[in-house]
Amino acid sequence: MAKKVLPPAEALYPTPCVLVSCADKETKRNNIITIAWCGVVCSQPPQISVSIRPSRHSHGMIKASGDFVVNIPTADQIIETDRCGIVSGRDTDKFAACHFTPEQSTKVSAPLIKECPVNIECVVKSVHSLGAHDMFIGEVVAVHVDDAVAGRNGKPDISKARPITFDLGEYWSLAEQIGTYGFSAKK
Repeated sequence: MAKKVLPPAEALYPTPCVLVSCADKETKRNNIITIAWCGVVCSQPPQISVSIRPSRHSHGMIKASGDFVVNIPTADQIIETDRCGIVSGRDTDKFAACHFTPEQSTKVSAPLIKECPVNIECVVKSVHSLGAHDMFIGEVVAVHVDDAVAGRNGKPDISKARPITFDLGEYWSLAEQIGTYGFSAKK
């Protein structure tokens, strides 16, 4: 099979598309930013990275507060998810604009987004300047899963949660489960 060589780009796909909420301790204003540069970076202790351009309003809020919440929207929330990525929280109350409800977190100052079925509270452990983005490494201190999307083990059931992924400028939903970890060794 022939392959075409492309210039360097963020070609890893798909990436989770999440809504990161944060709070300004001084003004008491909350904000939401849409992030596709997000991922698990450690399992013990559990840690998640979110990469944000320093020019973004949320960047300064997270740096000052030392915490954030990763909220996982559903495919039904695609319009709100996109909107939170194209308007600035400096000028717009994104909670109000998207009809989202800020809900008090259990461990951090940043609010949860009530309408998102999964919320992951994180405390910033480190910040790494990478170039266009700074990567915030957050230790997971609490996970909230709506009963409506919980599977048998209490963890999110992807088929019920219907998360959004991002692929080079396009939003996608997930289709079906095609295996489980270690299943190939059982054949």
